[in-house]
Amino acid sequence: MPAENYLSRAMSLKMITAVGLLVALGVVAAPFSIPVGVARVYPVQHAINVIAAVLLGPGPAVLAAVLTSTLRNILGTGTPLAFPGSIFGALLAGLAFRLFKKEYMAAAGELLGTGVLGALAAFPLAKWLLGFSGVAYAYIVPFALSSVAGSAIGMFILGVWSRVHGNKKMF
Repeated sequence: MPAENYLSRAMSLKMITAVGLLVALGVVAAPFSIPVGVARVYPVQHAINVIAAVLLGPGPAVLAAVLTSTLRNILGTGTPLAFPGSIFGALLAGLAFRLFKKEYMAAAGELLGTGVLGALAAFPLAKWLLGFSGVAYAYIVPFALSSVAGSAIGMFILGVWSRVHGNKKMF
């Protein structure tokens, strides 16, 4: 199979570029985290999840979340807890937007994915890797607060995007 056919079937160059730009934004903005309770909240990642979910779809949104979390951990600006929150948030945001075609549903998917599922998934990871001895629910409040703030930022940016470009989908 020629390379251009494979690339167009898997992911276009425009899509790869868009994912790369969102990952770069997430990594550059990594120092802007806020400590809340037992976790550091990172609203920029949640905004990126919502934006990627709406403009690119669930697959590229999850890819951007995984790559951003990986680079943040390699560079020392993130923790292993970045993975469950960002992955569940990006996936549910993308699926919710695909199903309902409403930006606020992508934000709701981000909140449920990160604030509840990601927080609960982070607990065993924190216990095993970080030696955390608290209860699982200790992650829900900071993850949810971060997700609400980031989703609001993402929806604001999408509102500006729709006024400028007139369409919701990038591709």
